[in-house]
Amino acid sequence: MRVVMFCHSLCSSWNHGNAHFLRGVVSELLGRGHDVEVYEPIDAWSARNLVAERGPSAVDAYRRAYPRLSSIRYDEAMDLAEALDGADLVIVHEWNDHALVRRIGQHHAVIGGYVLLFHDTHHRSVTDQASMASYDLTNYDGVLAFGRVIRDVYLERGWCERAWTWHEAADQRVFYPREVPERRGDLIWIGNWGDEERSAELNEFLIEPVAALGLRTRVHGVRYPDYALQILDRAGIEYGGWVPNYEAPEIFASYRVTVHVPRRPYARALPGITTIRVFEAMSCGIPLISAPWDDTEGLFSPGKDFLVARDGAEMRRLLRDVLNDEELASSLRKHALKTIHDRHTCAHRVDELLEIVRTLRAGRPQLRESAAAV
Repeated sequence: MRVVMFCHSLCSSWNHGNAHFLRGVVSELLGRGHDVEVYEPIDAWSARNLVAERGPSAVDAYRRAYPRLSSIRYDEAMDLAEALDGADLVIVHEWNDHALVRRIGQHHAVIGGYVLLFHDTHHRSVTDQASMASYDLTNYDGVLAFGRVIRDVYLERGWCERAWTWHEAADQRVFYPREVPERRGDLIWIGNWGDEERSAELNEFLIEPVAALGLRTRVHGVRYPDYALQILDRAGIEYGGWVPNYEAPEIFASYRVTVHVPRRPYARALPGITTIRVFEAMSCGIPLISAPWDDTEGLFSPGKDFLVARDGAEMRRLLRDVLNDEELASSLRKHALKTIHDRHTCAHRVDELLEIVRTLRAGRPQLRESAAAV
């Protein structure tokens, strides 16, 4: 099967979590013998910021880490007909330009012969409704939404006729438990400060508990303003800046526990959705404690896969428990690893994707004639 993807960036994960999942999905499709071609804009802000902060060598390092992955950087002169020629499945991510999304839909309406899906992995369907509603999905076969609540938004608002829940997951080719000579500290957190979407939550569930317990803690991420760096410094937290996502497993292995602090839009307006970092941390076998979020879709078993702290005081207590009770820590690691292995790998998501494609083909026999078997 020939798969064509249009994303914001495959080469850069700088403030761009979708790259994590996309790399895993593309790797899995390639591993199954499919032909995959990925397109990303030549001026993608994530890649631009990555190079500005770390230089071109950061992109070279990504290529060494993922030697089988590649992408085509395009501009307005791209020949869309050539890019889509012979495609069996086309996936267009929601960070793409509105005009490109419309053009691909128009091509599908005229040429047909392939399955066309729109992929949404962000909270903008509820926080920036005007922008999302202006995507023209008229000629798309459906939407892949990374949570049931997002799927329902598309259907209830009439933005599309079909939508499926397609959660993110861990790429177990990269995210698995590692052995390290010695631990570097107690707690690791990998995440971005962002747009004040969780500043208060980070103080309550990360910074204040760390300071109160005196934990050796390191934080990685981007978009930390000066005042945030000063807060970390006062709490005795080491700030490590941006880190390539593929280095996260080694970093997780060097610490004893991590935390999950959901952004406010997810915790309040989008129950059932968690970030890909939760899947990845659990897949690396590090005990995880989460600030409150409602697992309405039953992705995990709270209390077994991870612990949930209802407030800062409980976070302090649970951190103390995990760090001082190896039996508890070991139980969390083992249960979480099994859950990921059984339900939440990129292999599982590719299985789900191919089943969606089969369902669409079954309703449109002409697709079976023009496309190779899945």
